[in-house]
Amino acid sequence: MAPSPSNDDEFGLDSDDDADLLALADGIETHGTKRKSAGDHGPPSKRVALDFPCAEKALAHIFGYKAFQLKQKQVISRILGGDSATVVFPTGGGKSLCYQIPAIVFTEVDSGSRRQGEGGITLVVSPLIALMKDQVDALVRRGVKAATFDSSKTREEYLHTCEMLRNGELKILYCAPERLNNEGFVEQMKYVRGGIRLLAVDEAHCISEWGHSFRPDYLKIARFSREINAERVVCLTATAAPRVASDICRAFNIDEKEGLFRTSTYRPNLQLLAESGKTKKELYPRLFAFLKRNSGATIVYVTLQKQTEELAAELRSKGFKARSFHAGMDTATKTQLQEEFMREEDLVIVATIAFGMGIDKANIRNVIHFNIPSSLESYSQEIGRAGRDGKLSKCMFYLCGEDLHLREMFARGDLPSRNSLRGLLQDIFHSTNISLPVGGEFRTSHYQQERDFDIRSTTLKNIYAQLELTHNLIRATTPVYTKYSYQVGPTYNSVLASDKSTAAAAINKYGKKARTWYSIDVDSYTLKSLRTDIVRKLNDLDAAGIITLKPEHVQNTYKIIQPLPKTGPALENYVEQIYEVMEKREQEALDRTDQMLKLITDNTCFSRALAQHFGDDLPGGMTECGHCTFCMTKTSVVQQLPPPVKFNFPAFKAVLAQIPDRDDARFLARIAFGITSPRAAKLKLSKHPIFGSMADHSFMGLLRAFSRECANTKDN
Repeated sequence: MAPSPSNDDEFGLDSDDDADLLALADGIETHGTKRKSAGDHGPPSKRVALDFPCAEKALAHIFGYKAFQLKQKQVISRILGGDSATVVFPTGGGKSLCYQIPAIVFTEVDSGSRRQGEGGITLVVSPLIALMKDQVDALVRRGVKAATFDSSKTREEYLHTCEMLRNGELKILYCAPERLNNEGFVEQMKYVRGGIRLLAVDEAHCISEWGHSFRPDYLKIARFSREINAERVVCLTATAAPRVASDICRAFNIDEKEGLFRTSTYRPNLQLLAESGKTKKELYPRLFAFLKRNSGATIVYVTLQKQTEELAAELRSKGFKARSFHAGMDTATKTQLQEEFMREEDLVIVATIAFGMGIDKANIRNVIHFNIPSSLESYSQEIGRAGRDGKLSKCMFYLCGEDLHLREMFARGDLPSRNSLRGLLQDIFHSTNISLPVGGEFRTSHYQQERDFDIRSTTLKNIYAQLELTHNLIRATTPVYTKYSYQVGPTYNSVLASDKSTAAAAINKYGKKARTWYSIDVDSYTLKSLRTDIVRKLNDLDAAGIITLKPEHVQNTYKIIQPLPKTGPALENYVEQIYEVMEKREQEALDRTDQMLKLITDNTCFSRALAQHFGDDLPGGMTECGHCTFCMTKTSVVQQLPPPVKFNFPAFKAVLAQIPDRDDARFLARIAFGITSPRAAKLKLSKHPIFGSMADHSFMGLLRAFSRECANTKDN
């Protein structure tokens, strides 16, 4: 199957797979199980409750557990009774069983009148391809028919999954939220044989705009659940403050009083510790001493990729067995490191937050934060990986004034200037697009827009999500490739010569050869009407090993839902509304870091303050845990701030001299502060001496200074 066109480089389907999916939907209808779409009627009536003993049998016989833990039994009972639920269990709390057990019960024993193969499926939406694969592998080993739809699948594997869906054999299907932009997939899910018995939403805190990991594609899941007429929904997360949990329940019409299941976040075997220093170098000896006193498997979290390598090298020089891990490493290396960590008892992994998801190691003895976590939610999730065996484990947080720069660097990086946003909306509401009728479609390149308007990928997605979900102007549909390149094998010419299809003839005639690669423009005027047939034929040739296919040039596609703004004032109104939301999100990112600092600098028990953030408290009316840094010292940790600096006029002038344009003060401030962006990458400024030359200054102070300079230039 062709690689994904998604910007995440993991998920999605090319639009030309839609034909396969729609054909599958047609095939499903022939079984006489075509269901009404959500638009045909209101929410489904409450289903007949299923016997809970079936769930207990599945727990014992398939998963090998003697009893349910935490509130798993209550959640599963509610789901089997036909209702939806929101589940907030700590990391390692067994959330996945809350949908895996019902999925098995639905298809094995159902008191309703269902024929063979009519058991339906559980659809799981999860953001991480590695976790999906791990869960599917584990389920298949236990004899449960599960699969994923992801871009790593071969075309044969993909078609086999479709066949299992058609035959009603599949119990659990995993997909990424980005796949919900694929029209063919949405249509396919509407007509799955036996229906979508349960929609499970993993990492559900991503739904909430107030959450620490908001992802715009998650906002579309609630709409999707209505469109596919899912019988019930379960939303799962390890990190949801009360406001976020309420957002999740509201999005899926889940009764918050009856359907929200939350367990205590307090883990008595985790000792929360913190120390403060002026610089990271000052804290190095303390880290070394801590690790000598506290042996065992350890994760040290840092913020930047280069820090993982530098600190791991320092640790090795002191005799520790240490490795670095970050998202920039190749998949094979990361897999090898994860496997090594699972085996070893004394390995120290210095990592960015890319490490930890799916690491189910029970005896991690230490989790250390060498930089400030982005939020209390992130901190809670990361320390939750320690001590799952119930034994004492230590969670150390080293704080210093240098963290403030990193904190601002990440919080300030996503907000573009108003001019950038205005330019983007002018591009989206171009005269060609506004002349299209409602229902018409336009294509654009996100990659090009990022570079043209200096807007990061995640931010660009958020802007499009606002236009789609808040303002209801457009709707994302299936991304497409506009160019297909391929290398041919020895049988290519003979296969094409014997193939009498129109698509094969078009490929033979219009495929242009360079040195070693052929290419064909499927969007050319001549081939446009044959596009779907040509792409399917290319995929078939690739699957058969006759060619090696490389799709290129992703175009994001949007359908117009209502007329686009045609005047300057109307466009400006959208600029102000969207910018206001983005400014709020920037401030919230800063506020989340303040909450993290407050946890350890207040005169209060760390464990209790953390529990109260999540709407919880210490058990048994306890007011203190007795073993965190505050409880042991009765003294708050004092953040040691760096001394104030004088404004660096030479560095300021050097930035202005290197960048003659005065069109964007925020861009100039970012360069001085050391925040990269698409425009900075395009101008190759990240390695220039001016980049980060004023990193010890306040970002807002820099922004004011560069704004004055831009205004003066404009006035003159």
